[in-house]
Amino acid sequence: MPDLLLELRSEEIPARMQRKAAGDLKKLVTDALVEAGLTYEGAREYWTPRRLTLDIRGLTARSADQREERKGPRTDAPEGAIAGFLRGAGLSSISEAKVVNDPKKGDFYVAVISKPGRPAEEIIAEVMPGIIRNFPWPKSMRWGAASMPKGARFAGIDGKGPESLRWVRPLQSIVCVFGPEHDETQVIPFEIDGLVAGNITYGHRFHASDAITVRRFDDYVTSLEKAKVMLDADRRKDVILHDARDLAFANGLDLVEDEGLLEEVSGLVEWPHVLMGEFEQDYLEIPSEIIRLTIKTNQKCFVTRPQTGGEGLSNRFILISNIEAKDGGKEIMHGNGKVVRARLSDAKHFWTRDQGDMPDLDTLEASAAKFDLDLKKPLDQRMAKLDALNVTFHAKLGTQGERVARIRALAQELAKVTGADPVLVDRAAVLAKADLRTEAVGEFPELQGLMGRKYALLQGEDASVAAAIEDHWKPNGPSDRLPEDKVGLTVALADKLDTLVGFWAIDEKPTGSKDPFALRRAALGVVRILLERNVRLRLLRAMQNHRMDMMPDDVDAEPGYDQVVGGRNIYPSVLDLLSFFHDRLKVYLRDQGARHDLIDAVLTPDADDLLMIARRVEALTAFITSEDGKNLLAGTKRAVQLLAAEEKKGTVVADGVSEELLKLDAEKALWAAITVASKEAAEAVAKEDFRSAMQALSKLRVPVDTFFQDVLVNDEDTAIRANRLALLKAIREATATVADFSKISG
Repeated sequence: MPDLLLELRSEEIPARMQRKAAGDLKKLVTDALVEAGLTYEGAREYWTPRRLTLDIRGLTARSADQREERKGPRTDAPEGAIAGFLRGAGLSSISEAKVVNDPKKGDFYVAVISKPGRPAEEIIAEVMPGIIRNFPWPKSMRWGAASMPKGARFAGIDGKGPESLRWVRPLQSIVCVFGPEHDETQVIPFEIDGLVAGNITYGHRFHASDAITVRRFDDYVTSLEKAKVMLDADRRKDVILHDARDLAFANGLDLVEDEGLLEEVSGLVEWPHVLMGEFEQDYLEIPSEIIRLTIKTNQKCFVTRPQTGGEGLSNRFILISNIEAKDGGKEIMHGNGKVVRARLSDAKHFWTRDQGDMPDLDTLEASAAKFDLDLKKPLDQRMAKLDALNVTFHAKLGTQGERVARIRALAQELAKVTGADPVLVDRAAVLAKADLRTEAVGEFPELQGLMGRKYALLQGEDASVAAAIEDHWKPNGPSDRLPEDKVGLTVALADKLDTLVGFWAIDEKPTGSKDPFALRRAALGVVRILLERNVRLRLLRAMQNHRMDMMPDDVDAEPGYDQVVGGRNIYPSVLDLLSFFHDRLKVYLRDQGARHDLIDAVLTPDADDLLMIARRVEALTAFITSEDGKNLLAGTKRAVQLLAAEEKKGTVVADGVSEELLKLDAEKALWAAITVASKEAAEAVAKEDFRSAMQALSKLRVPVDTFFQDVLVNDEDTAIRANRLALLKAIREATATVADFSKISG
């Protein structure tokens, strides 16, 4: 079976787009070929800075013949219906249709439509131009005459040709060859914007200027290798990583590895060469995080550290060149070193200025008084400046200063729950956003929080306060670490809850895949903090109180207080936010291995103690997998289903169980068991001992089974029937103290 090789060669594709673009090319091409009736054995995509390549193996040479029978109208149908049938089926005369008899519906027409298969070459030539024209680049461009202002270019001889090609960077050539593994291949010469697909490509921009004639994938890879192009991106990554490690080790250093940077630099070079540059030792006075980001962001280089260990860096860095320099890379290393030194000089300037006084301290006194700030301290000055400038957090949610005041107040309330020192919590909440006004964070936003911690320690803040300034942003995802202690945990909760309550109040919630304010991440952060740090927080009360206190004057209060939970009026936005927390909790618990039906069984719309929900799920999981649990579940579900069916029919159910109407030993034993189990389960739930509550309910297993064996619920006597249904209702109410057993599968 023949293979297909496709290469789209262009100017340099941004590194961040390459991997996805290659995957998109594979999906678009293979989907189009399959839809056209072809099959293939395997496909793999490749990419370099200047090319996207697709290797498809075992492609069928021709699509299969197709035969379709299309049912038409009855033979005595109106002429208009028959004419429409002929047009739709592509028939010129009704004589080309056959008549089929249906014993119930009579005679009707059937069109037999045959579509002969098509050569793969024809299909490929047909689908490729559209795929290239409509390729889903995040950003694209026109070039040459097509990039001229409107009216200054011609779309064709008559000015009405198709819109010119847009591509991420100017497209220079297309290779499209097709054929068996060992015989001669052929070019499929489709054309797009004057570019005709052929079998010619080129290697490295600087090291190989000669044209390369392509026949099939294996010689294509070999020829590119000779022309200084390493096609496989993962191989380039591996070469870069191991050569960088070896070079660092040879100089008595360890490479500081960075997967994101490695992915990026592998997309910047076709023929990687690893070199080492250096800068002056004096720059090591700058925090290592700033040095690393400066070198990474501006020069795409790796930093190194001494092999002796520790967090400090060395003054050597690893750079990746795309050129095999004749001088061994001396000029490249020298040039990169000059740029790195200039960038580090700027960084040192930021670091020094952030530790000094601001020039306009007299204008910050009002803000300092508002937040109890000490203007002798640099970080306090910057918090005062953040407030004095009225920097907007969100148009409908006020300034950063107003937000800090809200977080400060909420953190004080949360400290009562978390057990954190309220004085330290207050100080951390006040300084948490201060580093947003530092020059280091202005240059590197990724360092927010981390720089605040460093500056806080320099001005003598308590270690817990400094840690909380960094940690209040955390966790930033499912794998990020949690805050270190109770102070950081409290401020992090306050920060995230303020964000969520505020955006829900102004109806700026995530929609579909869009979440510009990272609200899902904030909610997951709250879930993780509460569950992984064993924090008991009644979310409804905390969110409702904060919602009542937070809104700026220019935001209309939502028409709320129309829903009552636990005897208290609750804003609709707060209830909706609680439902959002439930969704995040479900995702979290399922990732931990919990069954979705068990989560649903314990989750009620107003359940707002997420830690207790998780513990209920844990206890229910252990119980329901035991033999007692399985049998009780079966009996309980039978009781609940029978009761629900009778309630739906309107059958009378007694308000309570009457012992005088209990005639049989089995029903008497069941009522006695329900009375004891209900009391013990309720007491256990009150103590939040859910395992004991489950154990108490397990005592119902034998009497429930015996009841259904010996007792006919639907007795002819209506009073007895109503009393026995009340027994079933009592089973439902007893088990409901821990879970809704009707929602559990099995």
